[in-house]
Amino acid sequence: MAKIISGDSYIDERGTLRFVNDFDFKGVKRFYQVENHRAGFIRAWHGHKRENKYMYVASGSVYVGVVDLETEEMQKFILSAEKPRILWIPPNTAHGYMNLEENTKIIFFSSSTLEESQKDDLRFPYDKWNIWDIKFY
Repeated sequence: MAKIISGDSYIDERGTLRFVNDFDFKGVKRFYQVENHRAGFIRAWHGHKRENKYMYVASGSVYVGVVDLETEEMQKFILSAEKPRILWIPPNTAHGYMNLEENTKIIFFSSSTLEESQKDDLRFPYDKWNIWDIKFY
C-alpha cells in the first residue's frame, strides 16, 4: 500500500526551509510538475503495474486517493505544502487527486522513463472510485 515519507520545516529570520530528508531518490529516473487551473479540479484515475511514483506538494494542498488494482482497497491522504511529506505510490495501484486550493503545485518523481511509463499506462474514468464529494465553503 501507499506510504507517507515524513518531512519537516525550519523557520528563522531568513525564511522557511522545507525538507524530506528520508527520501533518497533511489530509482528515480525523471520528475515533472503539475499545476491545475483551479481548486476542486480532479485528475483521476491513473495507474501503473510496474512504476513507482512519489508525490510532493510544493505549494497548496491536495486530496489524494490510491487504489490497489487487485483488491480495490482504497487509501486517502491530504498533502499540503505546509506539512512537507512525500507520498509513495507503489506499482499495481491507481491514483487520483483533487486540488483543495488555488495555485497548488505538485512534483511527481517516477521510477520509469517516459517511454517505459507510456507502455505501462492505465487510465480509468474519474468517477470509477468516486471519493470526490468534498464541500467547499
